[in-house]
Amino acid sequence: MELTTILNRCHHFRGFVYEHARFSTDKKSIEVILRPRKGSAALCSRCHLPAPGYDQLAERRFEFIPLWGFFVFLLYAMRRVDCRRCGMVAVEEVPWSDGKRTLTKAYMLFLARWARRLSWKETAEAFRTSWDKVFDAVEHVVAWGLEHRTLGQIDAIGVDEIQYAKGHRYLTLVYQIDIGITRLLWVGRERTIESFQGFFTTMG
Repeated sequence: MELTTILNRCHHFRGFVYEHARFSTDKKSIEVILRPRKGSAALCSRCHLPAPGYDQLAERRFEFIPLWGFFVFLLYAMRRVDCRRCGMVAVEEVPWSDGKRTLTKAYMLFLARWARRLSWKETAEAFRTSWDKVFDAVEHVVAWGLEHRTLGQIDAIGVDEIQYAKGHRYLTLVYQIDIGITRLLWVGRERTIESFQGFFTTMG
């Protein structure tokens, strides 16, 4: 079974094709080449709708989930589109990455899940990556969760505080503690009244 077959089964991207996989020249990583499916239109990254092509940029490397001890990179030459709705030339939107990030969405989710079990430093060391990349992954997943969360009715809240650094530096935590559901709603710096007021400002 080929690696491209496995990727198509677990991470299939509509409008794109895994062309082939190969070892890098130093044999330390696996490179998977992607190309647009024939006849598929590129999407504008601003309005998220199909737009006519303009030109093609140099090939970029996107870091994917490591496999069998090897780093894995998706290689793809981004297209630019001439979007008349937006009135500008923009880089296309791709389903495996977000903006200018070099990490794929799948890898960010992978790192963020491990960062719930280990410290960020331990997560970075375990997967031979950097603390900054773990931070970026967690930030991306948290931002996605905040954008898509549904709060519904909240009848009861609980307030707690934790020390996160030396020198009596604290975070204020607000939880929903209704019957049948307990979840973190908000985190604020310090344990002051002004900080706690930020919770009500955020929640409306």
